[in-house]
Amino acid sequence: MNPVGGKTAVCGLIGNPVEHTMSPVIHNYLAEKTGTDLVYVPFHVETGRLADAVKGAYGLNLLGLNATVPYKTDVMECVSSIDPSAEAIGAVNTLVRTDDGYRGYNTDMPGLYRAMRFDGVEVAGEQVLILGAGGVARAVALMLLEKGAEQVILLNRSREKAQELAERINEKAGRAFARALGLTEYGEIDASRKYLCIQATSVGMYPRVEEAPIEDLSFYRLVHTGYDLIFNPMETRFMKLCAEAGARVFNGYRMLLYQGVLAFTLWTGVEISEELAAETYEQMLMAMEKHG
Repeated sequence: MNPVGGKTAVCGLIGNPVEHTMSPVIHNYLAEKTGTDLVYVPFHVETGRLADAVKGAYGLNLLGLNATVPYKTDVMECVSSIDPSAEAIGAVNTLVRTDDGYRGYNTDMPGLYRAMRFDGVEVAGEQVLILGAGGVARAVALMLLEKGAEQVILLNRSREKAQELAERINEKAGRAFARALGLTEYGEIDASRKYLCIQATSVGMYPRVEEAPIEDLSFYRLVHTGYDLIFNPMETRFMKLCAEAGARVFNGYRMLLYQGVLAFTLWTGVEISEELAAETYEQMLMAMEKHG
Protein backbone atom coordinates (compact mmCIF):
# COMPACT_ATOMS: atom_id res chain seq x y z
CA MET A 1 0.00 0.00 0.00
CA ASN A 2 1.17 3.53 -0.74
CA PRO A 3 2.39 5.55 2.28
CA VAL A 4 -0.39 7.74 3.69
CA GLY A 5 0.34 11.44 3.91
CA GLY A 6 -1.32 14.82 4.15
CA LYS A 7 -2.35 14.76 0.48
CA THR A 8 -3.72 11.22 0.48
CA ALA A 9 -7.29 11.06 -0.81
CA VAL A 10 -9.68 8.96 1.25
CA CYS A 11 -12.57 6.89 -0.10
CA GLY A 12 -14.63 4.33 1.73
CA LEU A 13 -17.61 2.06 2.02
CA ILE A 14 -20.73 2.80 4.05
CA GLY A 15 -23.00 -0.08 4.94
CA ASN A 16 -24.34 -2.28 7.69
CA PRO A 17 -22.60 -4.71 7.94
CA VAL A 18 -19.25 -4.06 6.21
CA GLU A 19 -16.99 -6.46 8.08
CA HIS A 20 -16.62 -8.98 5.22
CA THR A 21 -16.33 -6.51 2.35
CA MET A 22 -13.87 -7.09 -0.49
CA SER A 23 -13.95 -3.44 -1.60
CA PRO A 24 -10.78 -2.38 0.30
CA VAL A 25 -8.89 -5.16 -1.49
CA ILE A 26 -10.06 -3.83 -4.86
CA HIS A 27 -9.42 -0.13 -4.33
CA ASN A 28 -6.22 -0.25 -2.31
CA TYR A 29 -4.68 -2.63 -4.86
CA LEU A 30 -5.77 -0.40 -7.76
CA ALA A 31 -4.36 2.65 -5.97
CA GLU A 32 -1.04 0.90 -5.39
CA LYS A 33 -0.69 -0.43 -8.93
CA THR A 34 -1.66 2.86 -10.60
CA GLY A 35 0.42 5.05 -8.26
CA THR A 36 -2.69 6.88 -7.07
CA ASP A 37 -2.35 8.56 -3.66
CA LEU A 38 -5.57 7.13 -2.25
CA VAL A 39 -6.62 4.90 0.62
CA TYR A 40 -9.95 3.08 0.97
CA VAL A 41 -11.53 2.01 4.27
CA PRO A 42 -14.89 0.51 5.35
CA PHE A 43 -17.25 2.46 7.61
CA HIS A 44 -19.93 0.62 9.60
CA VAL A 45 -22.91 3.00 9.65
CA GLU A 46 -25.58 2.21 12.21
CA THR A 47 -29.27 2.33 11.35
CA GLY A 48 -30.55 5.90 11.40
CA ARG A 49 -27.10 7.48 10.96
CA LEU A 50 -26.79 7.43 7.17
CA ALA A 51 -27.40 11.15 6.59
CA ASP A 52 -24.94 11.99 9.39
CA ALA A 53 -22.35 9.69 7.83
CA VAL A 54 -22.60 11.22 4.34
CA LYS A 55 -22.56 14.77 5.70
CA GLY A 56 -19.59 13.92 7.91
CA ALA A 57 -17.71 12.31 5.05
CA TYR A 58 -18.15 15.46 2.97
CA GLY A 59 -17.06 17.61 5.89
CA LEU A 60 -13.94 15.46 6.30
CA ASN A 61 -13.12 15.98 2.60
CA LEU A 62 -13.54 12.34 1.57
CA LEU A 63 -13.15 12.02 -2.20
CA GLY A 64 -15.89 9.43 -2.57
CA LEU A 65 -17.93 6.65 -1.05
CA ASN A 66 -19.47 3.36 -1.99
CA ALA A 67 -22.84 2.50 -0.49
CA THR A 68 -23.85 -1.08 0.11
CA VAL A 69 -26.72 -2.93 1.81
CA PRO A 70 -29.01 -1.59 3.17
CA TYR A 71 -28.34 1.98 1.99
CA LYS A 72 -28.34 1.94 -1.83
CA THR A 73 -31.80 3.47 -2.05
CA ASP A 74 -31.84 5.63 1.09
CA VAL A 75 -28.52 7.28 0.19
CA MET A 76 -30.26 8.89 -2.79
CA GLU A 77 -31.80 11.31 -0.29
CA CYS A 78 -28.33 12.33 0.93
CA VAL A 79 -26.68 13.44 -2.32
CA SER A 80 -26.82 16.78 -4.13
CA SER A 81 -27.37 15.27 -7.58
CA ILE A 82 -27.93 11.87 -9.19
CA ASP A 83 -26.72 10.49 -12.50
CA PRO A 84 -29.76 9.85 -14.75
CA SER A 85 -29.03 6.11 -15.14
CA ALA A 86 -28.82 5.70 -11.36
CA GLU A 87 -32.08 7.61 -10.99
CA ALA A 88 -33.76 5.29 -13.50
CA ILE A 89 -32.45 2.23 -11.67
CA GLY A 90 -33.54 3.62 -8.32
CA ALA A 91 -30.31 2.87 -6.50
CA VAL A 92 -26.93 4.52 -5.90
CA ASN A 93 -23.79 2.65 -4.92
CA THR A 94 -21.10 5.26 -5.68
CA LEU A 95 -20.82 8.83 -4.41
CA VAL A 96 -18.43 11.23 -6.14
CA ARG A 97 -17.41 14.51 -4.51
CA THR A 98 -18.47 17.74 -6.26
CA ASP A 99 -18.36 21.40 -5.20
CA ASP A 100 -21.83 21.26 -3.65
CA GLY A 101 -22.05 17.74 -2.25
CA TYR A 102 -21.80 14.20 -3.54
CA ARG A 103 -23.20 13.08 -6.90
CA GLY A 104 -24.73 9.61 -6.93
CA TYR A 105 -23.97 6.95 -9.54
CA ASN A 106 -24.77 3.29 -10.00
CA THR A 107 -21.81 1.16 -11.11
CA ASP A 108 -23.46 -2.16 -10.16
CA MET A 109 -25.36 -2.62 -13.42
CA PRO A 110 -22.55 -1.45 -15.74
CA GLY A 111 -20.33 -3.73 -13.66
CA LEU A 112 -22.69 -6.67 -14.17
CA TYR A 113 -22.85 -6.04 -17.91
CA ARG A 114 -19.05 -5.80 -18.17
CA ALA A 115 -18.73 -9.05 -16.18
CA MET A 116 -21.21 -10.79 -18.44
CA ARG A 117 -19.36 -9.63 -21.53
CA PHE A 118 -16.11 -10.89 -20.04
CA ASP A 119 -17.76 -14.26 -19.39
CA GLY A 120 -19.07 -14.43 -22.95
CA VAL A 121 -22.70 -14.06 -21.91
CA GLU A 122 -24.70 -12.24 -24.56
CA VAL A 123 -27.71 -10.08 -23.69
CA ALA A 124 -28.95 -8.62 -26.98
CA GLY A 125 -31.89 -10.59 -28.36
CA GLU A 126 -32.07 -12.87 -25.31
CA GLN A 127 -35.15 -13.93 -23.40
CA VAL A 128 -34.13 -13.75 -19.75
CA LEU A 129 -35.54 -15.26 -16.59
CA ILE A 130 -35.01 -13.11 -13.48
CA LEU A 131 -35.53 -14.65 -10.06
CA GLY A 132 -36.80 -11.93 -7.73
CA ALA A 133 -38.78 -8.71 -7.95
CA GLY A 134 -36.93 -6.42 -5.57
CA GLY A 135 -34.59 -3.52 -6.20
CA VAL A 136 -31.85 -5.69 -7.67
CA ALA A 137 -34.27 -7.40 -10.06
CA ARG A 138 -35.57 -4.00 -11.15
CA ALA A 139 -32.03 -2.78 -11.85
CA VAL A 140 -31.18 -5.95 -13.77
CA ALA A 141 -34.35 -5.73 -15.88
CA LEU A 142 -33.65 -2.11 -16.79
CA MET A 143 -30.05 -2.95 -17.73
CA LEU A 144 -31.30 -5.79 -19.94
CA LEU A 145 -33.80 -3.45 -21.59
CA GLU A 146 -31.06 -0.92 -22.30
CA LYS A 147 -28.73 -3.59 -23.70
CA GLY A 148 -31.26 -5.02 -26.13
CA ALA A 149 -32.74 -8.11 -24.49
CA GLU A 150 -35.93 -9.29 -26.17
CA GLN A 151 -37.98 -10.04 -23.05
CA VAL A 152 -37.63 -10.70 -19.32
CA ILE A 153 -39.78 -13.01 -17.23
CA LEU A 154 -39.83 -12.11 -13.54
CA LEU A 155 -40.39 -15.05 -11.19
CA ASN A 156 -41.09 -14.11 -7.60
CA ARG A 157 -42.61 -15.64 -4.48
CA SER A 158 -45.29 -12.93 -4.67
CA ARG A 159 -46.66 -12.83 -8.20
CA GLU A 160 -48.40 -9.56 -7.35
CA LYS A 161 -45.09 -7.88 -6.55
CA ALA A 162 -43.59 -9.23 -9.78
CA GLN A 163 -46.62 -7.95 -11.72
CA GLU A 164 -46.23 -4.46 -10.22
CA LEU A 165 -42.58 -4.41 -11.23
CA ALA A 166 -43.35 -5.74 -14.72
CA GLU A 167 -45.91 -2.98 -15.26
CA ARG A 168 -43.43 -0.28 -14.22
CA ILE A 169 -40.76 -1.70 -16.51
CA ASN A 170 -43.19 -2.03 -19.43
CA GLU A 171 -44.24 1.58 -18.96
CA LYS A 172 -40.59 2.61 -19.25
CA ALA A 173 -40.02 0.25 -22.20
CA GLY A 174 -43.11 1.38 -24.06
CA ARG A 175 -43.90 -2.24 -24.91
CA ALA A 176 -44.62 -5.62 -23.33
CA PHE A 177 -41.00 -6.28 -22.34
CA ALA A 178 -41.51 -7.81 -18.87
CA ARG A 179 -43.84 -10.62 -17.82
CA ALA A 180 -44.58 -11.78 -14.27
CA LEU A 181 -44.96 -15.27 -12.81
CA GLY A 182 -44.99 -16.76 -9.34
CA LEU A 183 -42.02 -18.92 -8.37
CA THR A 184 -44.11 -22.06 -8.75
CA GLU A 185 -45.55 -21.07 -12.16
CA TYR A 186 -42.50 -21.81 -14.31
CA GLY A 187 -44.55 -24.48 -16.10
CA GLU A 188 -46.07 -21.57 -18.07
CA ILE A 189 -42.68 -20.76 -19.62
CA ASP A 190 -42.17 -21.90 -23.22
CA ALA A 191 -39.98 -24.98 -22.90
CA SER A 192 -39.14 -25.14 -26.60
CA ARG A 193 -36.19 -22.83 -26.02
CA LYS A 194 -33.57 -22.16 -23.33
CA TYR A 195 -32.96 -19.00 -21.35
CA LEU A 196 -30.37 -16.89 -19.61
CA CYS A 197 -31.38 -16.91 -15.93
CA ILE A 198 -30.22 -14.25 -13.46
CA GLN A 199 -30.63 -15.00 -9.75
CA ALA A 200 -31.35 -11.60 -8.14
CA THR A 201 -32.50 -12.60 -4.64
CA SER A 202 -30.52 -13.16 -1.43
CA VAL A 203 -31.63 -16.82 -1.28
CA GLY A 204 -28.56 -19.03 -1.00
CA MET A 205 -26.31 -16.32 0.42
CA TYR A 206 -24.03 -17.25 3.31
CA PRO A 207 -24.88 -18.62 5.86
CA ARG A 208 -28.05 -20.16 4.29
CA VAL A 209 -26.03 -21.81 1.56
CA GLU A 210 -28.26 -24.89 1.08
CA GLU A 211 -31.20 -22.87 -0.26
CA ALA A 212 -32.25 -21.99 -3.81
CA PRO A 213 -35.29 -19.97 -4.93
CA ILE A 214 -36.52 -22.97 -6.95
CA GLU A 215 -35.53 -26.57 -6.15
CA ASP A 216 -37.15 -28.45 -9.05
CA LEU A 217 -34.52 -29.58 -11.55
CA SER A 218 -37.08 -29.35 -14.36
CA PHE A 219 -36.95 -25.56 -14.04
CA TYR A 220 -33.19 -25.54 -14.50
CA ARG A 221 -33.52 -27.55 -17.71
CA LEU A 222 -34.95 -24.34 -19.20
CA VAL A 223 -31.63 -22.57 -18.53
CA HIS A 224 -28.59 -22.37 -20.82
CA THR A 225 -26.67 -19.95 -18.56
CA GLY A 226 -27.22 -19.33 -14.86
CA TYR A 227 -25.85 -16.09 -13.40
CA ASP A 228 -26.09 -15.72 -9.61
CA LEU A 229 -25.41 -12.22 -8.33
CA ILE A 230 -24.37 -13.71 -4.98
CA PHE A 231 -20.61 -14.14 -4.48
CA ASN A 232 -20.53 -15.71 -1.01
CA PRO A 233 -20.50 -18.67 -1.33
CA MET A 234 -18.62 -18.78 -4.62
CA GLU A 235 -20.83 -21.67 -5.74
CA THR A 236 -24.46 -21.36 -4.67
CA ARG A 237 -27.11 -24.06 -4.70
CA PHE A 238 -28.72 -22.22 -7.63
CA MET A 239 -25.45 -22.59 -9.54
CA LYS A 240 -25.17 -26.28 -8.64
CA LEU A 241 -28.71 -26.96 -9.87
CA CYS A 242 -28.04 -25.06 -13.11
CA ALA A 243 -24.85 -27.03 -13.67
CA GLU A 244 -26.59 -30.32 -12.89
CA ALA A 245 -29.09 -29.49 -15.64
CA GLY A 246 -26.26 -28.78 -18.10
CA ALA A 247 -26.10 -24.97 -17.95
CA ARG A 248 -23.05 -22.72 -17.78
CA VAL A 249 -22.81 -21.01 -14.38
CA PHE A 250 -21.29 -17.80 -13.03
CA ASN A 251 -21.37 -15.99 -9.67
CA GLY A 252 -21.38 -12.29 -8.80
CA TYR A 253 -17.69 -12.01 -7.94
CA ARG A 254 -16.61 -10.52 -11.26
CA MET A 255 -19.54 -8.07 -11.08
CA LEU A 256 -18.14 -7.00 -7.70
CA LEU A 257 -14.75 -6.44 -9.32
CA TYR A 258 -16.06 -4.36 -12.21
CA GLN A 259 -18.40 -2.19 -10.15
CA GLY A 260 -15.33 -1.32 -8.08
CA VAL A 261 -13.17 -0.66 -11.14
CA LEU A 262 -15.81 1.70 -12.52
CA ALA A 263 -16.14 3.51 -9.17
CA PHE A 264 -12.34 3.92 -8.95
CA THR A 265 -12.34 5.58 -12.37
CA LEU A 266 -15.20 7.91 -11.39
CA TRP A 267 -13.23 9.08 -8.34
CA THR A 268 -9.78 9.37 -9.89
CA GLY A 269 -10.17 9.61 -13.68
CA VAL A 270 -7.74 6.68 -13.97
CA GLU A 271 -8.83 4.09 -16.53
CA ILE A 272 -8.17 0.48 -15.50
CA SER A 273 -6.93 -1.98 -18.11
CA GLU A 274 -8.33 -5.50 -18.41
CA GLU A 275 -4.89 -6.77 -17.38
CA LEU A 276 -4.95 -4.83 -14.12
CA ALA A 277 -8.60 -5.79 -13.54
CA ALA A 278 -7.58 -9.45 -13.91
CA GLU A 279 -4.73 -8.98 -11.41
CA THR A 280 -7.17 -7.36 -8.98
CA TYR A 281 -9.56 -10.27 -9.38
CA GLU A 282 -6.77 -12.66 -8.35
CA GLN A 283 -6.13 -10.51 -5.28
CA MET A 284 -9.82 -10.78 -4.38
CA LEU A 285 -9.75 -14.56 -4.71
CA MET A 286 -6.67 -14.79 -2.49
CA ALA A 287 -8.28 -12.55 0.12
CA MET A 288 -11.47 -14.64 0.04
CA GLU A 289 -9.46 -17.82 0.51
CA LYS A 290 -7.43 -16.28 3.35
CA HIS A 291 -10.43 -14.98 5.28
CA GLY A 292 -12.81 -17.81 4.41
